[in-house]
Amino acid sequence: MEENKRVVLPCIAVCEGDIHPRVITCGDPARAEKIANKLEGAKCLAKNREYHTYVGSWKGVPVTVTSHGVGEGGAVIAFESLYRAGAKVIIRVGTCGGMQKEVPAGSIVIAKAACREDGVTEKMVPLSYPAIADPDVFKALEKSARDLRIEARSGVVLTQALFYPGLLESTVRLYMKAGVIAMENEVAGLLVVAGLHGIKAGAVLAADAPAFELVGVEGYQPDEAMVARAVEQEIEIALNAVVAVDIDQ
Repeated sequence: MEENKRVVLPCIAVCEGDIHPRVITCGDPARAEKIANKLEGAKCLAKNREYHTYVGSWKGVPVTVTSHGVGEGGAVIAFESLYRAGAKVIIRVGTCGGMQKEVPAGSIVIAKAACREDGVTEKMVPLSYPAIADPDVFKALEKSARDLRIEARSGVVLTQALFYPGLLESTVRLYMKAGVIAMENEVAGLLVVAGLHGIKAGAVLAADAPAFELVGVEGYQPDEAMVARAVEQEIEIALNAVVAVDIDQ
C-alpha cells in the first residue's frame, strides 16, 4: 500500500493542499482565466470539464481562482471540493438579473443572503437553514466597493434553479414583492456549503439585464459593453476583498 498517496478531488481535479485558501469562483471558465491573468505569477492547476483552477497572487497575497459552470448542481461539487482542498474563504463573482428598478443593467450587487430556490441545497439541509453571507466577507466587499468608488447595492438575492420557466407558475414575482433585489443560479449553494463547513463566503454580482423570468427572451438582451464594465468592477471588488478577509478567525 502506498503511503502519502494523494487523492484527486472529484471534478475540479486538484488534490488537498494544492490550492491557496483564499478563493474566487465564477461560472465561466473563460472568466476564470480572465481573473487569473490579473494575478502575479498565475499558473493553471487543472482543467476538467467546466472546472478550471488557477493560482497566483494579488497584492502579494496568494489567491486561487476556480470556475464552476452554470447551475447549482455542478457548482456545489466545486464548492465542496474547494473546501476539501483547503479553501477558507470563497467569494463568487458572476452575473445576475435585476429584480428591482434600483438594480438596472450594469449595477453591482453584494449579496447579504440568498433565497434557496436552487433545487440542490434542500437535499443537503432543511430549507429552514439560512443561506447567509459571512459578515466579514460582506463587510470586506462593501469596503472594497467604497474604496474603489464603485456604487454597489446590498440585499437578498434569489438563487433560482430555472432559467427558462416551465409549466408551473414562477415564484420570481413573489420574491420581487418581498424586496429581493436580484436573481442568479449559484450563491445559495455557496453560502450553505460554507455555513455547513464553517468557512467564510460571500458574493458580488453584476446585473446584466432584468431577471429573465420578468421580461422573457425579448427583454433579456444584455448590453455587452455595459456588462463587461460591470464584470471588471466586480472582479476588482472581489480580489481586493478576498485578500482583506482574516482567515484565521
